[in-house]
Amino acid sequence: MSLTKVYSFEDNDKVSQALGQFIAHASAEAIARNGRFTVAFSGGSLPATACKYLRDNPQVDFSKWYVFFADERCVPLDSDESNFRLVREQLLDHLVQQKRSIPADQVMVINDELVASPEDVAQDYLDKMQSVFAGSTKTKFPQFDLVLLGIGPDGHTCSLFPGHALLEERNSWVASIEDSPKEPPRRITLTMPVVNHADKVAFVVAGAGKSKTVRAILDEKDVHMPATFVKPVKGDVYWFLDDAAAKGLAENKPTEFKL
Repeated sequence: MSLTKVYSFEDNDKVSQALGQFIAHASAEAIARNGRFTVAFSGGSLPATACKYLRDNPQVDFSKWYVFFADERCVPLDSDESNFRLVREQLLDHLVQQKRSIPADQVMVINDELVASPEDVAQDYLDKMQSVFAGSTKTKFPQFDLVLLGIGPDGHTCSLFPGHALLEERNSWVASIEDSPKEPPRRITLTMPVVNHADKVAFVVAGAGKSKTVRAILDEKDVHMPATFVKPVKGDVYWFLDDAAAKGLAENKPTEFKL
């Protein structure tokens, strides 16, 4: 049964510091165990928070990283709406400047020539995932070392939205969506079974505007919020919150952050 650990910090900068340490530690553990680190990023504010201090940590062996996206918008890679662009600006470009680049063929981006058809984008992304994970797992799903997630006010995570049919998907690794209630409507997303086969899942949430949602997920186990169903089969869930986002918690009180 997975463990849930909740951490709260004074402000978003302190969240960035702790999260950077956490990711670096997870990376070192995975590389020591398997010779590589597989990580999936969400978009929004998460890449900036995750990478602010991480990118300058000289102890991280980025050459062993395989970067995926927990969800991606079906837009050109240079679009302001691209999750890849966020990670490129917050991490990849900095590593190039430091001459510590992640090899390009280890950054799994969508084929933006296919964006008119989310289904084709999803199939292409599945092929890329299988090229990395095929034969590496004894289960029918890939096992990411770390999946980094945010949440929306409605409790959605990845591009898995409340009441959407994709929440019932039990077999696919990656799915397409053409009717996202949040713009842009065309996207691809990892499915809930893939998220739940990760070794570690970390939610990163900041701001008082998310406090009610955090409480609904952690304390009330609100079944209308997709993030409630993130329960790794063998891995653990970590919540990195600022004090404003954590203020409504009563049952799942934050504990001291320790690696």
